[in-house]
Amino acid sequence: MSVLPSEPSVSPQAVPTQRVGLYDTWWTVGAAALAACLALSACARISLHLRVDAALHSAALFVHLASLVLGFGAVLVADYYALLCLTGRCTLRDALNSTAHLHIPIWTGLAGLVASGVMLHPDLGSTLTRIKLGLVLVLTLNGLQTGLLNRRMTQQGTAALTPRLLARGAATALVSQVCWWGAVVIGFRNSQR
Repeated sequence: MSVLPSEPSVSPQAVPTQRVGLYDTWWTVGAAALAACLALSACARISLHLRVDAALHSAALFVHLASLVLGFGAVLVADYYALLCLTGRCTLRDALNSTAHLHIPIWTGLAGLVASGVMLHPDLGSTLTRIKLGLVLVLTLNGLQTGLLNRRMTQQGTAALTPRLLARGAATALVSQVCWWGAVVIGFRNSQR
C-alpha cells in the first residue's frame, strides 16, 4: 500500500490577498454606478410613500442645506486647486493630493442631500424635479469616474498632462459644475412654491 505525500498546508495568513478598490478598474466603477442608480431609484420610490411631520421636515431641510454646503463647498475647493494647477500656481502633485482629501466630504454631502431629500417630499410629477434627479444621477456617475481620472493623473506624475487627459479633466469639472448649480437652482425654485 502506497501513501501519497500530503501537500503542506498553507495557512490563510501565509497567502497575501489583495483587496480590490473602487477605482481599480472600470468594472468596479461600473458596479458602483449600477448600485448608485439602484439606490437613487429606491430613494425616489421611498419618497413617494414617506410622510414626515413638520419637525422632522425642518430637521431634514437643515441637513439638506448643511449637506449642500459640505458637498458643493468641497467641489468648489477641488475645482479651485485644479485652476491653481492649470495657471501654474501649484504643481499637479499638490493639486491631486489636495483634492484627494476632498472625496470624503463631497460624497458625504451628496449622500446627505439624497437622504434628506427623501424626507422633503419632492414632487416627482414635476418636470423640474425630474431634471434635478437626473442631474443628481449624472453628478454621481461623474463623481465615480473622477476617481479613475484622479488615479490616472496621479500615475502620470509630474510629467505634462496629455491633451486628452486635460480635456477629460476639464469636461469632468464642467459636468460637475453644471449638475451642482443646476440642482441648486431647481431646488431653490421648487422651495418657492
